[in-house]
Amino acid sequence: MPANEGTRTYDAVIVGGGHNGLVAAAYLARAGRSVLLLERLGHTGGAAVSSRPFAGVDARLSRYSYLVSLLPDKIVQDLGLGFRVQGRTVSSYTPVERGGRATGLLVGGDEERTRRAFAELTGSESEFTAWQRFYGMTTEVARRVFPTLTEPLPTRAALRARVADERAWRTLFEEPIGVAVEENFHDDLVRGVVLTDALIGTFADAHDPSLAQNRCFLYHVIGGGTGAWDVPVGGMGALTDALAGAARAAGAEIVTGHEAIRIDTDGRTAEVTYRTAHGEGVAAARHVLVNASPRELAALTGDIAPEPAEGAQLKVNMLLKRLPRLKDSSVDPREAFAGTFHIAEGYQQLATAHAQAAAGELPAAPPSEIYCHSLTDPTILGPDLAARGYQTLTLFGLHTPARLFAHDNDAVREELLKSTLAQLDAHLAEPLADCLATDDDGRPCIEAKTPLDLDRDLGLPGGNIFHRALTWPYAQDGTGRWGVETRHANVLLCGAGAVRGGGVSGVPGHNAAMAVLGE
Repeated sequence: MPANEGTRTYDAVIVGGGHNGLVAAAYLARAGRSVLLLERLGHTGGAAVSSRPFAGVDARLSRYSYLVSLLPDKIVQDLGLGFRVQGRTVSSYTPVERGGRATGLLVGGDEERTRRAFAELTGSESEFTAWQRFYGMTTEVARRVFPTLTEPLPTRAALRARVADERAWRTLFEEPIGVAVEENFHDDLVRGVVLTDALIGTFADAHDPSLAQNRCFLYHVIGGGTGAWDVPVGGMGALTDALAGAARAAGAEIVTGHEAIRIDTDGRTAEVTYRTAHGEGVAAARHVLVNASPRELAALTGDIAPEPAEGAQLKVNMLLKRLPRLKDSSVDPREAFAGTFHIAEGYQQLATAHAQAAAGELPAAPPSEIYCHSLTDPTILGPDLAARGYQTLTLFGLHTPARLFAHDNDAVREELLKSTLAQLDAHLAEPLADCLATDDDGRPCIEAKTPLDLDRDLGLPGGNIFHRALTWPYAQDGTGRWGVETRHANVLLCGAGAVRGGGVSGVPGHNAAMAVLGE
């Protein structure tokens, strides 16, 4: 396919400037390849950005993606990124009322403290022993599986041999995760805390035969070989700013306000037609890497669209004048909100919420989880806000599929936000509304995003944060050597919809670059 007259030719054109596209651009440029990256929006970063959403307020929040687990140190080191993460001292706190008394489960700090917390909640140490045994198993699986994410795809048999634990393989890869949760744990609250990692952005029941919940759980417990979820210092935008800087420093050309609208390819060379505020243009390349969803890839190439994807979450960003006091006065709010604060996420509550949403209703008690970025990393707040004790809160709601918002997104968003915060208020000694900061226009500093909002703002299909259902991290028919291949030999998918995609990982970007470089 000869380039049009006046068309510039590159070794690679990358469509989309999210973190995966930036990773691919940096690797290819560092390898001496000529690279053009086209970004539709006026900035790079995609969902991994920091912004100031509240008028006149100096708080730079991780507006969409907000924690880091799956980003390999290899990528940070290979690209020389000036980026780091900070661990959280508390893993989680889950409030509950039992026997008419406000109590809860605090996981974190030292082992003895966590042991006591389990015993005080459940009446014995058996649940803590089961907790240690279960997460000892997942940590060993993580240690063995995580390094494979930046290697060519193993076969299923090869990955099973690498796990080298038949019980762990059956638990995570073959039978619904609900089986293991119910076999290992007996307390409803403990069961719910374990299950939540299987439901982040995934609308499924604990016993869903598709095992969508298992795939979600697997990716949430293997990150970094430990399963730890860390806070990006400086906010998520610090990562994508560092990636853009590394790509540019290596010679990649990055242009914003350039929307790709078509890809034409004969399998050896390709042309990408793009639109700007000034008209259309064309860039030619030996390879095209698409850092967008499979839906967008199909639209660009004229292929048959994949099955529709659907997101199932509510994302809420807040800025508070102070953290609210808890009904459980034995726990300092600065500890409770430093980790993951689980709300309405008991095992039965999660099952009920899923059943109600599957029936087309908003959950009566919407499950969600919250954490406070600024407790671990206060740099995202301006000096004045930090000095006055302001704090951020990030809430992620579960079991709210996009279909529930279809008839009136704005009205349903408002209704869901109100009921979600009511679930939180049930465990607070003061209303959250009394703690919210206000912006320069006197409005409360709170914003909520539904799946439909994420589709509109970021192009996430159906608001699905993974672009489609997560895949097993091994080769299956048609996945190719790296899991980024498409039916077009020189067009690669380097977004979250690639095999081993999802989350802020950079893995699909790395793997697509390796596919181009013939590694």
